[in-house]
Amino acid sequence: MSSNTQVAALGELEHEHAPSHSVFGFWLYLMTDCVLFASLFAAFAVMAHQFAGGPSGKDLFDIPGVAMETAVLLLSSITYGFAMLGAHKRKSGVVLSWLAITFVLGLAFLRFEMLEFSHLIDEGAGPSRSAFLSSFFTLVGTHGLHVALGLVWMVVLAVQVVIKPEMSERTITRLACLSLFWHFLDIVWICVFTFVYLGSVL
Repeated sequence: MSSNTQVAALGELEHEHAPSHSVFGFWLYLMTDCVLFASLFAAFAVMAHQFAGGPSGKDLFDIPGVAMETAVLLLSSITYGFAMLGAHKRKSGVVLSWLAITFVLGLAFLRFEMLEFSHLIDEGAGPSRSAFLSSFFTLVGTHGLHVALGLVWMVVLAVQVVIKPEMSERTITRLACLSLFWHFLDIVWICVFTFVYLGSVL
């Protein structure tokens, strides 16, 4: 085998393994995020009954509203899944359509969250009212920040798909990493809904 052929073969091998390395590295990042949210859940568990004479979750939380918020986020995970199906078929139009729907659902989720925060603060139940509310705002707010960052990431990827509609393997890998991130946020939110909201009113 000539040296040129060997170099070409090595280049192809490196190209084949690059996406897997990227995804593996992103899994490592998600593990660090797991540690972050585990710490916030632990802090909330410690402070869940520290009301300082203020309102409890049973007094404050609107479970039907939060359930609607939860449904919106879970639906966005399904629509992102359709975007990934389109990506694997190299259909950029399908990808952009489903990303747009996912983006709108993500914005709706953040809108619900901001309305809830605004209502609580107007009621005098802001993060400085008690340790319970401090831990609540920190945990839920951190999740909301992650969703906002995911939406920014989604816009960046959509622009890349518009610029290069041929859907290269690198682009699909980037979309797959965001898919992992988005589904991870869904799992975290299910834990928030169960442990923070339902656990506080039952």
